This record gives sequence, structure tokens and C-alpha cells, in this order.
Amino acid sequence: MSIDHRLSAEHEELRSTVAEFARDVVAPKIGQFYEQEEFPYEIVREMGRMGLFGLPFPEEYGGMGGDYLALGLALEELARVDSSVAITLEAGVSLGAMPVFRFGTEEQKRAWLPKLCSGEMLGAFGLTEPDCGSDAGGTRTTARLDEATGQWVINGTKCFITNSGTDITGLVTVTAVTGRTPEGRPLISSIIVPSGTPGFTVSKKYSKVGWNASDTRELSFVDCRVPAANLLGEQGRGYAQFLRILDEGRIAISALATGLAQGCVDESLAYARQREAFGRPIGANQAIQFKIADMEMRAYTARLAWRDAASRLVSGEPFKKEAALAKLYSSEIAVTNAREATQIHGGYGFMNEYPVARMWRDAKILEIGEGTSEVQRMLIARELGLAG
Repeated sequence: MSIDHRLSAEHEELRSTVAEFARDVVAPKIGQFYEQEEFPYEIVREMGRMGLFGLPFPEEYGGMGGDYLALGLALEELARVDSSVAITLEAGVSLGAMPVFRFGTEEQKRAWLPKLCSGEMLGAFGLTEPDCGSDAGGTRTTARLDEATGQWVINGTKCFITNSGTDITGLVTVTAVTGRTPEGRPLISSIIVPSGTPGFTVSKKYSKVGWNASDTRELSFVDCRVPAANLLGEQGRGYAQFLRILDEGRIAISALATGLAQGCVDESLAYARQREAFGRPIGANQAIQFKIADMEMRAYTARLAWRDAASRLVSGEPFKKEAALAKLYSSEIAVTNAREATQIHGGYGFMNEYPVARMWRDAKILEIGEGTSEVQRMLIARELGLAG
């Protein structure tokens, strides 16, 4: 009996719609936003109207009633054209809205999800700190419950936080130490901090190598007070909650990386067909043909990996190892494809007017964000029973 891995009619329609949007709306405009390091509010609003920010959420909260596979398809097609737009969607859904959906009370879901699903509001995920990146369990931000006022008092700093300082950012969910176990281990909890809360300061934008049309900032909290009801999920379970969120997010990042890798193929094919050297198109040279064939092979394999992990998530099966495998492979081949695409373009590949220049700059962070390649290898080894 054969197994059909092709998309359903609904998923294929979504993929085609987003591909058309990326080609006709994003591609003509994003270069200017990228060069000027401006957040593309107009494009994000259109993505909201299309329902992309609500793809994996139930209709009762303003979502589209889709699944994580649908989100991955949208991310891949967007990233074939531009990663800044894709990461804005990924962070808005996987890191901004998903914690509220997975762990929030019914009241929290109804208060926040409709605007997050419509794209009217963006959420952010405050995990990383200046002194603890991969070691997220080393969180130093603290939150003390003031019994007299019924408020959490938050102090600390978060860094590299996507979507945290836009004009439409509505909340940041932060991890903070809220107590200690009898053995002295920190109890880490998750707390929703609305934008504009006194004591919550957003820094100016980072000067980044890539993702220049996305928003990334450092956040500081100085005696920042929010209601006790802003606790997200069970007290002391924040670290475990965010590990789950990161497992899911790795599938989304894998889809994004696959899109970038495929975009490198697209651009290289077009260039190889029209660029002539020594009297014929460079695509007639076997050296170029083999480069592009290898690039296509990598993108194809990465696509199989992230879709398999997404299918396991959607069907309720264990997916931690598969998500790590997909994220590791797709991020590393995205870097390779971006390098090869730049080489194929020659000097033009070093010019910002060519999309491969953006792809080259955008690719490296994929091996770092939402778990470095080294962390993915640790996770895979642990799932194989090799870790001590």
C-alpha cells in the first residue's frame, strides 16, 4: 500500500494563496523596508486580513481553525521571498499567541487571542537574557508577589526579543523566578506583561546583520507591576511551558529555513538562465547545474523533515526529536544554500538589490535562534538515550 504525502486540497490552496501574496505583494516592496530597516506595517496588516496570524487557532478565539502544518506552509512560502516578514509571523504566532492559547485561562484567551489572531496586535516571548541564552533555566529576572496589592513586581532584563517594540505590540510573556524549591532550585513562572506597563522599558532597535525589516529589542523591567491574574499557567511551571513552546516553534523555524533554502534555488535558477558568460548562459555549465541540483536536494529533504514533524504534532504523537532534527538540518542547509546562491550570482550576489544578498544575511541566525545547532544535537542525543 502506498502512502500519499501530498497536501490536502485545503492546504494546497493555502500554500498557493500565500505564495501569490509573497510574490505579488511582499517581493516588490520588501527590499526598501529592509534597506531602511523599517518594520513593514502595511504588509503585516495585509497578512492579518488574510488570517495568517490566526492559522493554528480555533475559530472561537478569532482563529482560522487550521493547524501547525498550515502555519508551516505559510512560513515557507513567505520565506522564499523574505525572512523578515516570515519571522514576524512565526514569532507572532508561535511565541506571541501560542503560550496564551496553550496555557492561558479562558479569561486570558478571550482577552488576548482575538486581536493576536487578527494581526491587529502582536505578542512577544521574553525568555532570553543577556547572561543566559541556551541556558534558559538560568533565568535571573525575578517576580515577587506583593500580597498587599495583589500584583507581581518584576525586575530583570530580556534580550533579542522579536516583535517586542512595534507600534502594534500588545504584550510580552516573560519568564521570571517566582520562588525556590526546598532544595534551592528556582521556580520559574510565566507572566503576561502588557505593553506600556509602568516599569517596562523597550530599548531602541538592535543593529542586526539580517532580518532588518523585523523588530528585535532588549527589554528591561524595574519594579514593573502587573496583576496577579497575569500569571500564565501554573506557578513554577513556566520553564516547562516554554520548552513545549520551543519544541513547536522549531518546526516553524524549520519551515522558514526551508523556504529560504528554496528561495535560493528559485533565484539561482532564474539567474543561471539569463546570465551569460563566454557566449552561453552559465546554467549550461555542469558546475552550476550540480550546485543548483544539490541546493534543490537539500530544500526537498528539509521540507520532508519539517512536514513530518508537523504531522506528528498535529496528530498528537511525540515530536520532540523530529522537531529538533528538522530544525537542525533545515537551518544548516539554509546557510549552505545561501552561500552557494551568492557564489552563483558572483559579484551581484554581494549587492543588496539582489534577494540572495538578503538571504545570505538572514540565514545564519537560523542556526542560533530558538535553540542553537548544538542544542538541537544535545536534544537528539538525549532522545536517542545517549545523554548522561
